[in-house]
Amino acid sequence: MGTRKTVVWILNGPNLNWLGRREPHIYGQQGWPAIEARLHSLAEQLGVELVCRQSNHEGQLIDWLQEAADGDSTAGVVLNAAGFTHTSVALRDCVASLPVPVVEVHLSNIHAREPFRHHSLLAPVVAGQIVGFGALSYELGLRAVVSLSGQAIGPGSDRTERGD
Repeated sequence: MGTRKTVVWILNGPNLNWLGRREPHIYGQQGWPAIEARLHSLAEQLGVELVCRQSNHEGQLIDWLQEAADGDSTAGVVLNAAGFTHTSVALRDCVASLPVPVVEVHLSNIHAREPFRHHSLLAPVVAGQIVGFGALSYELGLRAVVSLSGQAIGPGSDRTERGD
């Protein structure tokens, strides 16, 4: 039997199943399958496994966050809560209770959009926020979770320990 790899969860909220066709001038031309394929390739380089899920339902996201937290090999979560970022106290409370780092990501720069998007209920309870880099936001989020979890990053990495 081989050793079990560390797992990073990538969770997507409402409407992200329509990436590539939903407002491509804001969210980009790439669909989720292409983004996910790049993430799996990066995860392999970093020596972690991914669990990628999307739901249009708030309660389902909460169930998955709790499932991720219960996994003894979970390093953390990359969360794009989409519209729930700005509205869901229940999601915020769940994230606040997790024992693993959560990195909030958004494809667009939520701070440069409509005023109602400027406020994230999640921001005070996540390890950090990455916004506005399109699909690259997910890759940066994955790298952040791996780094925050203290997991070794795979061969060829230029990671250095800061010691702070």
